[in-house]
Amino acid sequence: MTALAGADGALRCPWALATEDYTAYHDTEWGRAVHGDDALYERLCLEAFQSGLSWLTILRRREGFRAAFANFEIAAVAAFDHRDAERLLADERIIRNRAKIDATLANARVLADWEPGELDTLIWSHAPEPGRPAPASITDVPAVTTESTALAKALKKAGIRFVGPTTAYALMQACGLVNDHLADCTARTPAAPPAAEAGAGRAPAAGQRPR
Repeated sequence: MTALAGADGALRCPWALATEDYTAYHDTEWGRAVHGDDALYERLCLEAFQSGLSWLTILRRREGFRAAFANFEIAAVAAFDHRDAERLLADERIIRNRAKIDATLANARVLADWEPGELDTLIWSHAPEPGRPAPASITDVPAVTTESTALAKALKKAGIRFVGPTTAYALMQACGLVNDHLADCTARTPAAPPAAEAGAGRAPAAGQRPR
C-alpha cells in the first residue's frame, strides 16, 4: 500500500488517515528531529507505555502523562518516591501499569546521574547513515533494524528498562533518526524540519504507526 489521499487531497502514509489525531501527529511530529534529554526521555517513556496498546491510546493521554510525570523533566521524576508511585497508579489520565510506572521512575533515576546531553548523544549515535531509499509502500517499512537492536542493547546496558529493538525503532521513527514517511507522502518532501522538543511518538503498521 502506497500513500493515500486524505479529505484535503494530500497524500499521506495510510495510518495517518485513521483518525484526526493521527493525521495531526503525522503531519506535525512523526519523523521530525527531536533533541534534548528531557524530550527524548519523554518519548522513551511513552513508547514503553504504548507496548501492547494502540498508539492512539497514548496520544490521547499525552497531556495527562505530562501532568502526572512533571512534564517528563528527568530531575523532577528522579525525585519521585513510593508515594508518587501509588499516586500514579490511581491516576486515570495515564496507563496505570505498575511495571511501566516503576520503569519510568527507575529510568529517570539512572538518567539523572548522566551528563547533560548524554542521552541525546547516545540515541542519535545510532542513527543510520543517510541515503537509505524512501519506502515506496508500507511493506518496505521495517519494525526492527540493526541500528534499533544496537540502540536497545546500549540503553539496556546503561540501565534503562522496558526498551527492546521494536520499541527502539519506534523511537527512531518518532524522533527523526529515520524518515519512514512513504516516498509519495507529502510530509516527506520537503524534509520534515526539526520539531524542537515538544510532542511525542511513533506510528503503526500501515506505514508503521498505530499498534
